[in-house]
Amino acid sequence: MASPWANSTVTVGGKGSSLSPSAVYAVSHGVSSVSIDPAALAKLSQSKRPSPTGRIQDDPSTPMSLTAEESRAALVVLLNKLVLSDAAVRPGLPSLIVDTLNLASGLERLDFCSAPRFWDSMAMLNARNLDEIQVGREEFGIFVTSCAASVGVCAILDCCASALVKVVDAVAALSCEAARADVSALDLFGSGDGFSMKDETDVASDMKTLLFGSKLVGQNDSSPFSEIPTVNGSFREALRLFHGRTRVELNSSVKVKKSIVIANHGKEKAFIASVLPLAMSIQSLCESSFGRAKSSINIISDSSLRSRVSEVFEKACSNLDDLRDQFHSVTEKAASGSNSAHVLHSVYDFLVKFRNVLAWEAVLALFSLEIDDSIERAQVDSSKDNKLNGDLVKGEKSDKKKKKNLGKGTSIIRQLLKGSALCSSELSAENISVLVDWASDLSKYFDPMDARLDNLLTRVKEIVETNEVRRLPKNPKGTRDFGKEQMAIRERAFSIITGVFKMHGAVALDTPVFELRETLMGKYGEDSKLIYDLADQGGELCSLRYDLTVPFARYLAMNNINALKRYQIAKVYRRDKPSNGRYREFYQCDFDIAGQYETMEPDFEVIKVLTELLDQLDIGSYEIKLNHRKLLDGMLEICGVSSEKFRTVCSSIDKLDKQPFEQIKKELVEEKGLSTEIADKIGTFVKRRGPPLEILSELKEEGSQFLENTGSVVALNELEILFKTLEKANCLNRVVFDLSLARGLDYYTGVIYEAVFKGATQVGSIAAGGRYDNLVGMFSGKQVPAVGVSLGIERVFTIMEQLEKDRNQVIRANETQVLVAILSKDLTLAAEIASELWNAKIKAEFGLTKRVMNHITRAKESGIPWMVLVGESEISSGIYKLKNIEANQEEEIPKERIVEELCIRLSGRSTK
Repeated sequence: MASPWANSTVTVGGKGSSLSPSAVYAVSHGVSSVSIDPAALAKLSQSKRPSPTGRIQDDPSTPMSLTAEESRAALVVLLNKLVLSDAAVRPGLPSLIVDTLNLASGLERLDFCSAPRFWDSMAMLNARNLDEIQVGREEFGIFVTSCAASVGVCAILDCCASALVKVVDAVAALSCEAARADVSALDLFGSGDGFSMKDETDVASDMKTLLFGSKLVGQNDSSPFSEIPTVNGSFREALRLFHGRTRVELNSSVKVKKSIVIANHGKEKAFIASVLPLAMSIQSLCESSFGRAKSSINIISDSSLRSRVSEVFEKACSNLDDLRDQFHSVTEKAASGSNSAHVLHSVYDFLVKFRNVLAWEAVLALFSLEIDDSIERAQVDSSKDNKLNGDLVKGEKSDKKKKKNLGKGTSIIRQLLKGSALCSSELSAENISVLVDWASDLSKYFDPMDARLDNLLTRVKEIVETNEVRRLPKNPKGTRDFGKEQMAIRERAFSIITGVFKMHGAVALDTPVFELRETLMGKYGEDSKLIYDLADQGGELCSLRYDLTVPFARYLAMNNINALKRYQIAKVYRRDKPSNGRYREFYQCDFDIAGQYETMEPDFEVIKVLTELLDQLDIGSYEIKLNHRKLLDGMLEICGVSSEKFRTVCSSIDKLDKQPFEQIKKELVEEKGLSTEIADKIGTFVKRRGPPLEILSELKEEGSQFLENTGSVVALNELEILFKTLEKANCLNRVVFDLSLARGLDYYTGVIYEAVFKGATQVGSIAAGGRYDNLVGMFSGKQVPAVGVSLGIERVFTIMEQLEKDRNQVIRANETQVLVAILSKDLTLAAEIASELWNAKIKAEFGLTKRVMNHITRAKESGIPWMVLVGESEISSGIYKLKNIEANQEEEIPKERIVEELCIRLSGRSTK
């Protein structure tokens, strides 16, 4: 069948154009011609023409043998490099390459291993003299630096592999139908916390769409089917990385210097490094596809037929040992230092063998479905406008209820493969030898140059994008929804937190969710890169708030406020990498005190508030690590760190809770420019931690280097006041003096602290804060000292949710006290009774159904303690039934007293 690229022309050097792997593949197979953009050719003609400088030294390497297709691909790559080069290239050379591409034969004789031998072979192939061609030293250099042979083979491999991405899913879906496979492994969803593999979940989602509506799948469990998301997803991931390098190498320009280095080993190694993961994923695909093909055979009920089909398959298709040997050959060539083009060629051969295995998998799945009389027969019609989702052949209508149908997507794929097959013989149990012809045809079908493949890929894309399975939308990474039980926990926590804040006299404050970009920049040190910038809408440049502290400082400065004790509970946004307990959108609960006070007065209260919060939230064991920024700066000064490096060094020290010191030391030396001696000195200090008064006493001992540093002395005196005050308040036992605590934010100036959960749920820091005396002054020039703490409430929620699970407690999502159970459809009666309860401030719901048990089940599931039952007899008598759900007891209450009686019971007063 004619290729979609047939009779097309690939133009090289056009403005804004780029060379794609599929274009290279089309030229390599002779279905597309090549031309040079006239403007690019004119530009070459106008460039200066250096006189020939003679041949460069010949490369003694063994001649590189390429196939005619690979040579064509390499020539296209070299042509593109010559046109894009900044060197003065003679226009005759690109034209010579175009002439060579038009030759019908002889291209396999080109030697791409040596620049001199290549141009010699080009001249011979075109019956030209090399001196006549006049290849200069720079043109020789372009050949060397272009790695044209390797890039050309990369393009061929990339094009063929990319064409199979959707095909492997489509064929695997057919095999799932044929083998009645259990497809529960496809139930994958993105977690929102960065721990799910996107390619795997995408494969699973696409497969579920293809199989939607199938009545066959879900019966037999087998590893070749359960591993589909992992294996196919790994192929997508490896190919995406390889494709990225190929596109870059195809279209990057070559910079040729006067002194040409005749070597490009670094780039050659990079090609091998990028193709090996792809080869490994192809090996996994081979084994998985081979296993599914065997499953399609094993499902055949006739043992004799099953045996004959298996024999044909094993005789005609490569076995797993051969495929493994081929893979080992690839890895051995890579390890032995073979030319990258040779390694890439081996991987391409390996891919072609996999394509044959995939064709056999498809044929065997089609065959198993074809001979199964229990499956609905669909009309063989590959046209897009006809119904392809299992239309019955005439004469089968009476058997419709007995037939099982395929999924809507797999039904279309089955018809496309059957309807466009070039084999004259149909698949049937009577003529199994035709399987070989079908496999051969499908292998050609899966070649990128076959127009049938383009049609198949278009249809599969339509099916997946139409998505009849109604793929559920998902949250952006780093965000999550909260169900009713989670919200019940959150509301309880927010109530406790707000109560503690108000107990200390704090007032509420709210600020915009986004700020001017200039307000936020320069306040967070290296973390500034995590700020979410909003798109420029033609007005002010804005960003989502990173925390609540900077907006608070901006508010104080803007309103000229000198003192304020405030709290704020709101969402903040960080472009961080999601992980367990780390999100991109999350709540912060901030408590801050701004203004002039006695030394350590507000610092003490803020830490006291933090201990009260964590104690009342009842999350379990925790500790508050504490340090002083001036003490930290003094330590760095003592160690010999220059003042301009204090903040960047602090950002490294701040990672000590996640990384060992040896790794931090490496960062300090290699990235931050410290000497090994200075880094070792820092290590001796930051390892000190323990009971606050004990560590403080050690630091203030006679002869301590800290006593010789002015800033450190101020810090030690302030800490002594703070620790003694916390001791009197019975909360010093929660504090650990830790010299490694750095807090990377730039605005801290005094005491800094961080609360860490010590329980089984690993969430890291759950609260942090410190003193920031200069932040307000950054906005107004007027210094307003402040100190505060921010509770990482999302991580606290994670702990609380886990505790609820561990306690196996039922979480009530509502606070409903009474269910009004109307044993009819009388909405007006329900409105009358429920309104009386609502007017009495009783939390009530109502239900309309004649089935009493439905009302009772609803009350039990929702945890509603009381129920008022009203049926026809209750209406006629004027006496309602009041039921205690937990005690399973009923009382009869006159309707005029029902509200009063409920108020008494809900208040806990005696009814006697």
